[in-house]
Amino acid sequence: MRRSVREGIVGFSVIAAVVGFAGTMLWLRGERVLSKSWTVTADFQDAGGLAVRSPVTYRGIMVGNVTDIKVTPKAVRVSIEISQDDLQLSLPVQAAVASESLLGGDSQVALTSLGPPPQKNAPLPKSQRCKGQGVLCDGATIQGSESASLASITNSFQELLNQAKTEQLVPKLVGSTEQFDETLRDIELLATQLREDLAKAAPTIANLNEATAQAASASRHINSIVSAFDTPTTMTDLKQTVSNARSLTATFDEVGGDVEKLTADPQFMAAVRSVTIGLGQFFHELYPASTPDVAKP
Repeated sequence: MRRSVREGIVGFSVIAAVVGFAGTMLWLRGERVLSKSWTVTADFQDAGGLAVRSPVTYRGIMVGNVTDIKVTPKAVRVSIEISQDDLQLSLPVQAAVASESLLGGDSQVALTSLGPPPQKNAPLPKSQRCKGQGVLCDGATIQGSESASLASITNSFQELLNQAKTEQLVPKLVGSTEQFDETLRDIELLATQLREDLAKAAPTIANLNEATAQAASASRHINSIVSAFDTPTTMTDLKQTVSNARSLTATFDEVGGDVEKLTADPQFMAAVRSVTIGLGQFFHELYPASTPDVAKP
């Protein structure tokens, strides 16, 4: 009985030693048993300033650190360990190497989620159904980029200056400025000419306005006359006047016909002449032109 107990104690001691040794080796290699952390890989073209244990942030909050950096012919591959197993990042996700300030400082990796917010039932990163659900999963690879720094801005500005010098942008800009000044002068001359033409055209415009006013007044008078005629009484009077004029014309035509008939009769015309001559002699004898003188005794 004592031997069995002794052997059992020895066996458990050996198992504990093996488990402890294995745990120690895993801890030295940076692995954690039953850990909540998960890892992703980011590929950078330039990861200057990054080092193992550099912080990893999301929206300014530290969520992990850099565990490994490997340089390959195509990129710098950085292993990132995220300590929050419930951190859900919608795809696409980018990683950028940034400094603590524009003037420099310790570098860090800043994660950015460019997709819409994940749904309520979205799987966690370490879930077996994570892949294909639109969220960043454990073991995924994301694209890295380099954020702006004072050195990168200075280099970009220097490249712009070199390009401007090569393409002679400054002389071209001076020439464009001179041409712009000439265009402005031409525009000012054209404006002056337009003002002079408008001043010359002012009397004509005034006459046109006056003629327009007179035409409007005449139109009002015509409208008044038309409105005066456009009454039942006026129309009745006009119709009666036209009818009377037609009757008078017919009467004149009849009288004229009779006169023509009389003047065409020779006997009638001879009688008229005889009566006229007799009346003339009668009025001559009745009212002589001069009275004869009476003889004095």
